[in-house]
Amino acid sequence: MLGTAFVALAVALAGCGAGSAGQVTAGPASTGSGAATATAPSARPGGNSRWTDSLSTKNKVTVSDTSLVARSKVASVKIYATPKATSPAGTLKNPLPSGAQLVFLVQERRADRLRVLLPVRPNGAQGWISASDVTLLQHHYRIAISTGRRTLALYESGSVALRVPVGLGAKSTPTPGGVFYIKELLRPPNPGGAYGPYAFGLSGYSPVLTDFLGGDGEIGIHGTNDSGSIGKSVSHGCIRMSNANITKLATMLPLGVPVQIVS
Repeated sequence: MLGTAFVALAVALAGCGAGSAGQVTAGPASTGSGAATATAPSARPGGNSRWTDSLSTKNKVTVSDTSLVARSKVASVKIYATPKATSPAGTLKNPLPSGAQLVFLVQERRADRLRVLLPVRPNGAQGWISASDVTLLQHHYRIAISTGRRTLALYESGSVALRVPVGLGAKSTPTPGGVFYIKELLRPPNPGGAYGPYAFGLSGYSPVLTDFLGGDGEIGIHGTNDSGSIGKSVSHGCIRMSNANITKLATMLPLGVPVQIVS
C-alpha cells in the first residue's frame, strides 16, 4: 500500500474544466493520493530542466497485466541517464510539491539499478534509479484509452473490468498518445464541480500547453459536471469521465497504474 496524504492545494492539470482551478484536497484511495500544485515549473517534476535533455525517450515502454511500481523512500531520488552512470543527471524530490509520494513505473532491472518511466517532460522520458532508494510493489491493473473510439478500458489481471466512454482533448489541445502512469489522486472540495469528485494526475504532459492555470500542463483523468462533453473532443488534453465511473476507479486503483493512450 502506498499510503494516503491529505493536503489542500490548487489543481494544475492541463485539460481540466474551465474557470478557476480552486482548491482540492487529496482524497482517499486504495493505495495513495496527492495533488498538483501551482508552484514554479522549476520546482515541479514536470518542469523544464536541462538535466532532462540527457534522458532517453527511445527505450520501449512496455505494458503488461502485472506492473512493478517503485515507491520512493528517500527525500531525493537520483536519476541516472544510464545503468552504469556514476553521476546523476538530476534529482526528483520526494514527496512531490503537492505532498504526494513520488512513484515510478518500473521497466527493467540491471543489478542495483532500475529503469523507470519518469513524471517529467518530455513525455516518455526514462532514467535509472537505485533500487535501494525505493520500495517495490506489484499490482494487476492497466488502463487503455482509445482516442478514436473515445473510450477507456480498465483491465484487471488481463480481463476488462470496466469500459466506458470518455471526453478527450480538442483538436487544438489534443490528448497526447503514449504510455503514462497514475502518479497522484486528487479530491476536489466540490464533487459537483468541473473536476467531479476525483481526479488522477498522470505522468504525461500536454504536447501544446506548457502552462495552464498556474501549472505546467500535466494531463489527468477526472470527473465532470458537464456530462454532455463525455464522448466528445473538447478538453485541454485531460480525459473526462462520469462522476460515478471516476469514483469507482478512485476506490480501486493504486498509484503507478499504466495508462496507454492510442488512436
